[in-house]
Amino acid sequence: MSGEALVITVAEVWLPPPNGKAAEDSTPGFIEEIVRKHREKGERWLVQAGTMVKHAQTRLKNLLPDWKIDFQSTYGSPANEILSRSESFDPDLIVVGSHGHSPLGRLILGSVSSKLLTESKCSVRVARGRIDVDPGPARLVIGFDGSDGAFNAVDAVVSRNWPENSEVLLAAATDSIVPTAIGRFIPPVANWAEDELKAEYDWMATLAQKAVHSLTAAGLKTKVRIVEGNPNHILIREAERWNADCIFVGANKFGSRVERFLLGSTSASVAAHAHCSVEVVRKNTN
Repeated sequence: MSGEALVITVAEVWLPPPNGKAAEDSTPGFIEEIVRKHREKGERWLVQAGTMVKHAQTRLKNLLPDWKIDFQSTYGSPANEILSRSESFDPDLIVVGSHGHSPLGRLILGSVSSKLLTESKCSVRVARGRIDVDPGPARLVIGFDGSDGAFNAVDAVVSRNWPENSEVLLAAATDSIVPTAIGRFIPPVANWAEDELKAEYDWMATLAQKAVHSLTAAGLKTKVRIVEGNPNHILIREAERWNADCIFVGANKFGSRVERFLLGSTSASVAAHAHCSVEVVRKNTN
């Protein structure tokens, strides 16, 4: 399969303007010295960024020999530079690393990852976990709630080439309907809550069968697990239990700036707390 990729490295530095463009004759000498040192340091980091991006391009070219792979190094705000470049490159997917190096670090999603997740117009993958040159079968979790976003996540998985014997867990959460303290002692109320929960379970299982059919047709071994509770916690727990390589979730389809700002509690929470990679899928409407 062929494709096109752009590797970007951004040196997070401020480069003062070259001598003579901003400095005036009245600028004190010690300030000129500070500016000069800042510029020299920034230029060194920019050279390092250029070396890193060329190394990344070479590695990616070895993994994807049929792809056209370009590279770019620049400086400034990493998230802003990536978003700006994506406007012209128009990617289907942005892949960014997570800076959560520890369980404590995973409690707060890095500012770059968070900004890309909330403001990107395309899907975004926050990469964590193992790095394999020759990967074995993948283990994937798809958050499924029957929405268009969930089916977009399924379509994203189906569209990829996965190693043989890769497996998918379709994980769904049902809302718990708990009667009040008084209602627990009133049989009609308790029975109604139980019937509602069963109806939701059956409805979710029916919707999941369409997704299962697509995934199995793509050669992926697929299981469905429907659990009562909060999807934020269930997806992370099931991914850890499943030893997943990646969780796929659909972005909320509120469409407006509300989605861009909040992303959606499930997507944001899973991306911030999961131990593995997380891909938030947005359907490309171009």
